[in-house]
Amino acid sequence: CNPLHGEVHQDMEQPLCHYFIASSHNTYLSGDQLLSQSRPEMYARALQAGCRCVEVDCWDGPDGEPVVHHGYTLTSKILFRDVAETINKYAFVKNEFPVILSIENHCSIQQQKKIAQYLKEIFGDKLDLSSVSTGDPRQLPSPQDLKGKILVKV
Repeated sequence: CNPLHGEVHQDMEQPLCHYFIASSHNTYLSGDQLLSQSRPEMYARALQAGCRCVEVDCWDGPDGEPVVHHGYTLTSKILFRDVAETINKYAFVKNEFPVILSIENHCSIQQQKKIAQYLKEIFGDKLDLSSVSTGDPRQLPSPQDLKGKILVKV
């Protein structure tokens, strides 16, 4: 890998929708999507590899604690809280540009509230809670404006 490709050399002042974003699907899985293990460390690995959008498949877990796993399969389950803590630790190690959490939500209202609580608790000021009108994509903030921020898309 050419080391120069690891550095940003583009104009990062354009609206976020003007960029291709390095994304990860089933980020939590260490192998195949039917039988493998779900592990929080997989988020650290993806973020350190340069991913800026990671997927979090959320499901109702025992004792009111949301879990992350590939639904209707035999993959293992991990706590949402552990995933959020790992993302918080590694989100900006590689670079300061925003990280997007692509949340696939299968949770009850009660556990959705728990997820929201954890997002606010764990990410604090890093969590971008601003409201953006989707009517005009030219009005979206730029990656430069969102440095150090965690965005949530559901």
